[in-house]
Amino acid sequence: MLITLVRHGQTEENFSGIVQGSTNTLLNDSGRRECERLKNKIRDIEFDYCYMSPMIRTVETAMIIVGDRVELIPDDRLVERDMGDFEGGDYEAYKSLKYWDYDFNDNSHGVEPIKDVFKRCESFLEYIKKKHPNKKILVVTHGSPYRAMRHILLKHELKGDLWDSAIKNCQIETFEV
Repeated sequence: MLITLVRHGQTEENFSGIVQGSTNTLLNDSGRRECERLKNKIRDIEFDYCYMSPMIRTVETAMIIVGDRVELIPDDRLVERDMGDFEGGDYEAYKSLKYWDYDFNDNSHGVEPIKDVFKRCESFLEYIKKKHPNKKILVVTHGSPYRAMRHILLKHELKGDLWDSAIKNCQIETFEV
């Protein structure tokens, strides 16, 4: 089985350094161009299914990159992490290292606990492994679920600081499972 992860294209909030989390936002023009470039890059890759977060920016990304050639399936487990009080604020105020410490599992300011993000991502991955063995699955999601699934698929030990790097808009990686 092959699982390909894609983060959505750029939004105005991404460009401006604003935390969007569970805020439903559209791609900006730059994000749409990123998606078009990704569409061209993966045009010869066949996917059996495309799962996506039901949030507008991921649906728009999926529709641009593969919407005319594979079934698009929304899944709530792929939504972005709820950023609580940080929603709509400056990204610099959100201390990602603090909120990505698996052992600390901080949920202050209403931020969704990191263990909850991993739990829903593990549930999703187990579901598609059972439902679609030996298939090629595209998953269009957000930075936090992408990072969590990446850790799971690479079989990293889930403890301590799991912030490994920023996941760029329209980043793509494929994992053999």
